[in-house]
Amino acid sequence: MSARAPAPAPAVPRRHPALVHHPGRRAVLTCALALGSVGAWAAAAAPARASSGSGPEIFGCEEWGALPPSEPVVVLAAPPQRIIVHHTATANVEDYSRQRAFALARAIQKHHMDTLGWIDTGQHFTVSRGAFVTEGRHESLAELSAGRGQVRSAHCVGQNNVAVGIENEGTYTSAEPPARQYEALVGLCAHVCAQYGLPPSEIHGHRDFNSTACPGDRLYALLPQLRQDVAALTGVQGWWGGN
Repeated sequence: MSARAPAPAPAVPRRHPALVHHPGRRAVLTCALALGSVGAWAAAAAPARASSGSGPEIFGCEEWGALPPSEPVVVLAAPPQRIIVHHTATANVEDYSRQRAFALARAIQKHHMDTLGWIDTGQHFTVSRGAFVTEGRHESLAELSAGRGQVRSAHCVGQNNVAVGIENEGTYTSAEPPARQYEALVGLCAHVCAQYGLPPSEIHGHRDFNSTACPGDRLYALLPQLRQDVAALTGVQGWWGGN
């Protein structure tokens, strides 16, 4: 269930020089993932894979076993104006399975709802280290597939009405994401840009708007390359001053 509302005036990007780490999120999510690796979910049958239009394959909330939101999500009439890249600040695991990606999605939702008191997962999409893309907040995939509005989110203060939030599993302060994960991020960002008519220059890091270390120094340093790779994939030329 969703309620559609008008979007507010565009927000102006602002960089905050101070960087603050959030160790609590890693501890809570690591614990939740450990608990979520056993029990009923371990025996669940593999669900069908969802797809958003002709873009990358994305597993919707129903596919990974999301709980319903605690109240209806709000779908804003205006399309998003930018993409904001995050990292989950969790362990850089070597489990690249779909089961792990689904467990991560459930752990994030549980943390956001039970600990932070949000109505649902805060971000719109999550990219696992195994390159599986899952929907975060309910209705995000439907809006992306239609290329219309966006779901009001809770991933970046001041940007939740105007930006698509993408979490990347892992901690990228000193390590870079796996190649497969980066490629999945490129594909997802390219699809978001194509669906909403966004230029690759509107791909930002969380730290561009809030006082945080997210998405980590190494992933943040990859953002210029990410913009170029998305431009190449979408056929956009000249936005960075070249031909």
